[in-house]
Amino acid sequence: MNDLHNKTIFITGASRGIGREIALTCAKQGANVVIAAKSAEPHPKLPGTIHTVAEEVEQAGGQALAIQLDVRDEGAVNAAVEQAAKHFGGIDALINNASAIALTRLQDTDVKRFDLIHQINTRGTLVCSKAAIPYLKQSDNGHIITLSPPMNMAKHWLGPFIPYTLSKYGMSLLTLGLAEELRGDGVSACALWPQTAIATAAVQYALDERIMKKSRTPAIMADAALAILQTDDLSFSGQTCIDEGVLRDQGITDFEPYKYDASAESLERDLYLDTDYK
Repeated sequence: MNDLHNKTIFITGASRGIGREIALTCAKQGANVVIAAKSAEPHPKLPGTIHTVAEEVEQAGGQALAIQLDVRDEGAVNAAVEQAAKHFGGIDALINNASAIALTRLQDTDVKRFDLIHQINTRGTLVCSKAAIPYLKQSDNGHIITLSPPMNMAKHWLGPFIPYTLSKYGMSLLTLGLAEELRGDGVSACALWPQTAIATAAVQYALDERIMKKSRTPAIMADAALAILQTDDLSFSGQTCIDEGVLRDQGITDFEPYKYDASAESLERDLYLDTDYK
């Protein structure tokens, strides 16, 4: 496995939730971590800022750079990526974690709301990837990991929340395309999605709190991301990976420690997945 010591990992939406957990997991491996997110000031309902995560990263053994960033702003993205590359001497991985959720029917979704989730999800992933590619090509083990699902074309997933599905499938299609565009450059691009719901403050705030008790912690996604980042043979490139599947392939079979609620008898399967990983 590849050592992440002195590797630079640029993570969008890293001020909380899965992004924060990936940042801390990489920090424990000695990585340089760029915490790029909008949250520079405390939110009344969602804990965590780029500055608090930067402190946690350094306490965990990594080097941190906190950058306030809205992925909808192309100029700001380009400047942030350039700043990170100059600060740490390059960029080895981009984690496209920033995302907006809106589980509403097309008929019930304001077009401005769709514009927002599209600009953050699909367009934001495109803009960040485009900005990072020149630096990733210079790395000896460049990676793009995008938090988006397998493109399940079953009717029961296509119907319920078209605007959100369109934006998330757009992220996955973009990532699969990048895998082919960058294969000759030795840069891996894959999607990563959780087998189960993940317990984050954003989920608790936006969805039914009961789902939290049937969820896993963000640590499972962070451990799966780490496993991908530690490969150097493009073995994950072009795949839409599931966290549990990645870890099972690493020999992990006990997933009980990842439960948010140890007493939960069943877990909530995540969106777009019809079967458990076997």
